[in-house]
Amino acid sequence: MTIQHSQTRWQPTGPAILFAPADRPERFAKASERADMVILDLEDGCRAENRPASRDAIRSCNLSPDSTIVRINPPETEDYTADLEMLRATAFRQVMLPKASSAKQVADLVADLGQGTQVIALIETPLGVLRAEEIAAADGTAALFWGAEDLVAGMSGTSSRFTDPEAQLAPGRIHSGAYRTVAAHARSTVHLAAAAYSKASLDSVYVDIADTDGLSAEAIDAAALGFAATVCIHPGQVPTIRAAYRPSDEEIDWATRLLREAAKNSGAFSFDGRMVDAPLFRQAEAIARRAGVGKQ
Repeated sequence: MTIQHSQTRWQPTGPAILFAPADRPERFAKASERADMVILDLEDGCRAENRPASRDAIRSCNLSPDSTIVRINPPETEDYTADLEMLRATAFRQVMLPKASSAKQVADLVADLGQGTQVIALIETPLGVLRAEEIAAADGTAALFWGAEDLVAGMSGTSSRFTDPEAQLAPGRIHSGAYRTVAAHARSTVHLAAAAYSKASLDSVYVDIADTDGLSAEAIDAAALGFAATVCIHPGQVPTIRAAYRPSDEEIDWATRLLREAAKNSGAFSFDGRMVDAPLFRQAEAIARRAGVGKQ
């Protein structure tokens, strides 16, 4: 049968994307080697007084444009203008736009840097979440990435996740480290908006570096839901994310056999004792793609 492929137009080169402060150029190469992609962070991860030197470091670095994303500063700031001036002198065109809140911001960024620009829109404000569909629909948007901490701060909140005492107050319903309801809603909203317009979605960072079990559970959930990658803040988190996104041998075997049978059949057919059709074919395709992602 003919299978309609569901791949998005832009995909990360693997499931583990690592932030690297732009004012620590000595870490650029190591971060790129350890992760599937690296985000050179000129915004929150870079001290304001270090940004001019950081732009020089990005301009002169030899990282591959294919596996490098540059996180610039928000629109309508002096740093944003300086960041774009720097980028025009480089081959880097995978650009993370923080505080994204409109399709116009995406269009303006593409107009400034050229049609080859691939914008990863960072949805991290209340307005951005409410306009996630508009931003996902923009032609220049390659992917959506969401951020919990700025979102909660923008609502005058103090915590995006439940803590141990709160989890103990509601056994069986929540657990320590789980997202609070508004943050979980934002995660779902951004992911749905990206999927509706065939754009990739990137899951937010897990800030408790020592909690590998929590990171693993969240990344397994992200992979099962179709997130293209999970972004991380420490190289030690990379193996956990890769393992979470990698399908089991049983899943790979099932997907391989199903896709082989689908190529020989038309419409729905019986497979392993059950009827299968288009939704299961697409799930099998997703497993096959995940089986091959990530640097070895």
